[in-house]
Amino acid sequence: MFETAIAGSLPKPSWLAEPQKLWPQWKLAGEALAEGKRDATLAWIKLQEDAGIDIVGDGEQSRQHFVHGFLESVEGIDFTRKTKMGIRDNRYEAMVPTVVAPLRLRGRVHETEARLARAHTKRKLKFTLPGPMTIVDTIADVYYGDKVKMAMAFAALLNQEARALEADGVDVVQFDEPAFNVYREDVKRWGIDALHRAIDGLRCRTAVHICYGYGIQANIDWKRSLGSEWRQYEEIFPALARSRLDQVSVECINSRVPINLLQLLAGKDVLLGVIDVATDKIETPEIVAGVIADAMKYVPKERIHPCTNCGLAPMSRDVALAKLAALGAGAALARRQFG
Repeated sequence: MFETAIAGSLPKPSWLAEPQKLWPQWKLAGEALAEGKRDATLAWIKLQEDAGIDIVGDGEQSRQHFVHGFLESVEGIDFTRKTKMGIRDNRYEAMVPTVVAPLRLRGRVHETEARLARAHTKRKLKFTLPGPMTIVDTIADVYYGDKVKMAMAFAALLNQEARALEADGVDVVQFDEPAFNVYREDVKRWGIDALHRAIDGLRCRTAVHICYGYGIQANIDWKRSLGSEWRQYEEIFPALARSRLDQVSVECINSRVPINLLQLLAGKDVLLGVIDVATDKIETPEIVAGVIADAMKYVPKERIHPCTNCGLAPMSRDVALAKLAALGAGAALARRQFG
């Protein structure tokens, strides 16, 4: 009960990449970089286990960015043709590559880190991929001319890699869709259909991660504009409850999301955000257990998986470690109190 997990990313070691940046530059190159990625993955697996995390991940140590780490293995994208584009409904701007031809995978994307992680932990293993809607919101297009058509093309590639990850021994494949909180009508029109294409044929557990973003200033400023209650989840949870996905990862702690909205996810496992990624303040086990107790009013306790609100990538290593320890200790306390 109360199996813990992380949303996905963890800070990269300072010897591997620039610290405390969402999109850091690598400090190594060639075989040294490949070796460093492997070493960082193994280190974070051990550190997650030490913190009491039940469902571990690779920490996205081999990816510079949660979306573009996947796109680097896709043919049909011109990374030299950069376009300035508004991301998440113009919340912030970024220079993004451009789709110029039919999309195809060059081969496996995450085989090395998935097999490495599987070989070095006996715990359940979760692996994250960017969701189709979030990908098309983070890339320019001069080929498909239709956002939905391009999303479905990416979904087919994601499905190809997800099936291979399952064969590698991954227990949970999660798709990260922060765009779901922004384009809510599109979620209902085609976003969930794109996820269904991405999970087609999978027998492992499947999840979608929907949050209010990393703890970067653009996201913090956006949250301040959302008023006293954040009700974005209310519009999409019923559709997700009807979907074929097994789990939904949501932001809860220190947010203005009404906790009773969780009841709209009936029948789904809830990856409950109990660790705030927008502050360096460390949660106590009592605080974590308290969020779990609040959620239990609306979600059966056997369906609650305490988790982080979002990825921890931009944080310092020490803060991230302390937050993981709080997550593990808080879940253990909740088991003693409510198990």
